[in-house]
Amino acid sequence: MTLKPEFKRLLWYGSVFLALFYLPVGQVRFDGAILEALHLAKWYAREHVLLCLVPAFFIAGAIAVFISQAAVMQYLGTGANKVLAYGVASVSGTLLAVCSCTVLPLFAGIYRMGAGLGPACAFLYSGPAINVLAIILTAAVLGPQLGLARALGAIVFSVVIGLAMQLLFRREEQQRQQAAALPVEAMPRGLGQNALYFASMVAILVFANWGSPAEQQGLWYLIYSAKWWLTSGFALLLAVLLVRWFGVPARRMALVTVLVAGLALLFPQRPLLAFVAGTAGLVWLTASGRDETGELRSWFDNSWDFARKILPLLLLGVLVAGALLGRPGHEGLIPTTWVAGLVGGNSLSANLFAAVFGAFMYFATLTEIPILQGLLGAGMGQGPALALLLAGPALSLPNMLVIHCVLGTRKTLAFVSLVIVMATLSGLIFGAIVQ
Repeated sequence: MTLKPEFKRLLWYGSVFLALFYLPVGQVRFDGAILEALHLAKWYAREHVLLCLVPAFFIAGAIAVFISQAAVMQYLGTGANKVLAYGVASVSGTLLAVCSCTVLPLFAGIYRMGAGLGPACAFLYSGPAINVLAIILTAAVLGPQLGLARALGAIVFSVVIGLAMQLLFRREEQQRQQAAALPVEAMPRGLGQNALYFASMVAILVFANWGSPAEQQGLWYLIYSAKWWLTSGFALLLAVLLVRWFGVPARRMALVTVLVAGLALLFPQRPLLAFVAGTAGLVWLTASGRDETGELRSWFDNSWDFARKILPLLLLGVLVAGALLGRPGHEGLIPTTWVAGLVGGNSLSANLFAAVFGAFMYFATLTEIPILQGLLGAGMGQGPALALLLAGPALSLPNMLVIHCVLGTRKTLAFVSLVIVMATLSGLIFGAIVQ
């Protein structure tokens, strides 16, 4: 028996014992924090795993199988046209109404397929930061100045952060791109076919998660009222494409379609049942792999690979974030009065704290707006409000854990630091302008 391993084990056992011995069970704040962690995890599982993450995993898996590596490197690689690469990446969030966690499988998919670190990080930031509905709602609820500053800041941020990441790790990126620059087989489908296929899946992701707007009228509410009809239409389009172009047996697809349609007709007030049935059907169709080329099985394998690596880290991060920060309107271990007291005025410390707080807290899509509304009412300055808006939706503790899994420690620290520093500086500048 060697002493060193046993000594480490003894320290581990001792640490666990002391943690249990002094566990503050029975104290109101501690018990409340544990409940908040569980409440947030339950809410996350119900509202985001099925509707957001599962479609995102399938899209990420499809990127790995159905998009040529050469095409990804041509448009998003290190040698790609910079204006095109960063232009596409910086405005991607206008099409994807996703949160900081849902964007992760998509980011991992394009990065694994050879996208340059800069464009991939620009996409990672912009995806959850600048969806159109969030910016419009920010302007309507928090004022047009904050709405405009958020839109411009998010687009500029994504480009600057992407360029900075590419510059900081240029040697590593050159080596990675050279290693990836191997001959690849031509894809069996053309650009138009792949574009329609991916558009149908992205539309399902967007419309299934379309939130109710503040006003019960107008275009956004009309889309919200028809969200499940729109989702069903794009799901039907995806089913047709899978049969026509991807070798899914028509009889199997017909069986899944009848099951989903039956549930939708029997339970019109519970559309999630039909959505779950459709998802289960897609899992069955891809996992069984009844196509000649084996693409369907590869699609499932890649999607599952993303899910098994990302989901545990996300759920762990959600539990920790819930325990520390709670949910909107509920406190965790850190009292909200502390937060409100630290973000008043337009000092460097107030903007930095707002950026750090936003970076670690988990915000679902659009939830940052009512939270900020309450903080502004409690005395939060306009500058710190913008800092939180620019750092919060794009980052979270669960998000950081997964980014670390994809990029490693150094790149993750650099990305997080760039977001926090730029959010802080933007808050300072904006606060000085509007004062």
